[in-house]
Amino acid sequence: MYELVLRAPQALVEPVSDALMDEWGALSVSVEDADAGTAGEQALFGEPGLPAPAAGWQQSTLTALFDGEAAAERAATGLLAQEGAAGLHLQALHAVAEQDWVRLTQSQFTPVQITPEFWVVPSWHEPPAQARHVIRLDPGLAFGTGTHPTTRMCLRWLARRPAGALPQRVLDYGCGSGILAIGAALLGAGAVDAVDIDPAAVQATRDNAARNGVPGTVLAPGLPDAARGAYDLVLANILATPLKLLAPLLCGHVAPGGALVLAGILERQADELTLAYAPWLALAVSDREDGWILMTAQRPAPATAAPAGPA
Repeated sequence: MYELVLRAPQALVEPVSDALMDEWGALSVSVEDADAGTAGEQALFGEPGLPAPAAGWQQSTLTALFDGEAAAERAATGLLAQEGAAGLHLQALHAVAEQDWVRLTQSQFTPVQITPEFWVVPSWHEPPAQARHVIRLDPGLAFGTGTHPTTRMCLRWLARRPAGALPQRVLDYGCGSGILAIGAALLGAGAVDAVDIDPAAVQATRDNAARNGVPGTVLAPGLPDAARGAYDLVLANILATPLKLLAPLLCGHVAPGGALVLAGILERQADELTLAYAPWLALAVSDREDGWILMTAQRPAPATAAPAGPA
């Protein structure tokens, strides 16, 4: 394998990237801020729900991978000779050392502690000795490996329920990998509906549930129309904007006496979420981690009639 490294101004990044892949046979092309790690480093992507502060970096480093030295040299020579290549500079062309990419990828994912007794553990690791509850989960196409603060806060909320107190009927809306639904099932939920708009997430949830020994009679993955009726607990780890749009739907699924748990919310978005849900439920911040918050609400249980006195 050979790596061709080019420096390009913003206007050339897209056409050069396309040419490397379509015309010169690059196996892959990655783009990074050429000024990363310096005083000139520029934030390109904004926070969730906000527009990007810029269309691209002023100068970018393009790294293209080729299956041989000759192919990399042809691409470099051809691109630099083209009209309109002013500002494109060759930075390096060198062999890439052989890597055990599977082992390298696996090394980036280690067991994640939710509580001292509750862990998310990739299949290539042994669970810690103190773990009583373990979710076996490998990185995949669907969101949710336990490494993100929003996922950890949701699982932590579930794990901190008193023993035997986890609601019997649970809805995980926007289930991704199924990690929250699986966590609820392993911690004692009687029945869990896990729904997502992405069929790949539904399949990932089904597969991950089977790997964790959660029977289909307990956890039922499906598309959003599979969520029906009232639930003792509704979980939704998405983002603030869709959570606001889903407020009437999610609140409508919370049974009397039931709980709503929302994540994917930045600290600065707390007030707007509180306002969006106010017609139905009173949200409050229950947990915080790395700038993200967990918001929860409880629907009042129906009043119990006082026993009749003696006639």
